[in-house]
Amino acid sequence: ARVFSHHDVVELAKYASVPVINGLSEFSHPCQGMADFLTILEHKGSFEGRKLTYLGDGNNVATSLLFGAALLGMDFAIATPRGYGLHPATWAIGERLAALTGATIAATHDPVEAVTGADVVYTDTWTSMGQEEEAQKRRQIFPPYRVDDACLRLAKDDAIVMHCLPAHRGEEITDAVADGPHSVLFDQAENRLHAQKAILVWVLDALK
Repeated sequence: ARVFSHHDVVELAKYASVPVINGLSEFSHPCQGMADFLTILEHKGSFEGRKLTYLGDGNNVATSLLFGAALLGMDFAIATPRGYGLHPATWAIGERLAALTGATIAATHDPVEAVTGADVVYTDTWTSMGQEEEAQKRRQIFPPYRVDDACLRLAKDDAIVMHCLPAHRGEEITDAVADGPHSVLFDQAENRLHAQKAILVWVLDALK
């Protein structure tokens, strides 16, 4: 189910006679997260000792990255403008998960602090679905969180850059980075297919 309100996924799961997969809600995007961590594993070989940095809006993708990193023992940092961070209740879930694996999670408004030493630099559109009326305001607030060459120089030399696509080039990410040697955007996009196949196999196996 690909919905807006997360409540709709919960209601479907409550009453459905078959498994319900959250294909996207305004709260989280776990199917995207599965593809993202598969991509990180392919390019980095492991999660332990790695740092994933997210720059931009504290949206559903950021939520799933927080949860996934915490569960996998991967350090996570997020930098957002004031007023655009993850909800405290969401962050509290991340803290509980990180406590189980020893992952370090950090939230800041300083993109330089967040991206310094990152193995993975991730960004997403500044305006998500349902927020279209805020687009112009967000374009004025978010430029310090753009992933460009200057930002990338703060990360590790072999850092990879990720974006769940489609991207607004020139806003959250520049052409030079999106098309550059650190970009794994299209590997990441391909892995959405493979990750979703794995989810379906797992669900079908659970039904046996």
